[in-house]
Parts: sequence; structure tokens; C-alpha cells
Amino acid sequence: MTATHDIRVKVLLFSHLKYALGTNELQVELPPGATAADLMAHIREMVDDRVAGIPLRAAVNQVYVQDDTPLRDGDEVVFIPPVQGGSSW
Repeated sequence: MTATHDIRVKVLLFSHLKYALGTNELQVELPPGATAADLMAHIREMVDDRVAGIPLRAAVNQVYVQDDTPLRDGDEVVFIPPVQGGSSW
């Protein structure tokens, strides 16, 4: 029987998330099968209400992805808030 191991992803933080967490990078461990949405929920939990109502778009390995995209060990994830003057997704 093969044991399943958590995956580790690098999260780069900008804008509101960077200020809320006081760092520009995190290493996060997640269970196998975790998605971009799962990671986003984890990050939002870490910052409490400090980014409530701010929409975030996920990019994995420098490519925008859907929320249901599965993450893999070693992925680099960025959550990008809307830029000033831009439209919502």
C-alpha cells in the first residue's frame, strides 16, 4: 500500500495579501488533489477578513488557471487581485 504525501507549493504574495501576511512568499503544504480554490480558501483563512470582498485570480506556474485546477508538488502559485482601472472577471 502506497502512502499519500502532502504536496508543497510556493505562493508568491502581492498587494493586499503581501501586506496582510507581512511577507512576499509562503511555502504551503496541502493534501494531494488540492485545487487552486482550496489554496485560496487556506490563504483567505490565514488573513481573516483583511482581504474580504477582494476577488483574486490564480496563476499556477505563470499561467492563469480556473479555480478547480489541481495543484502539484512544486507548483508556484500567485493570487492576483484586480488592477486599478480593470474590470472584474
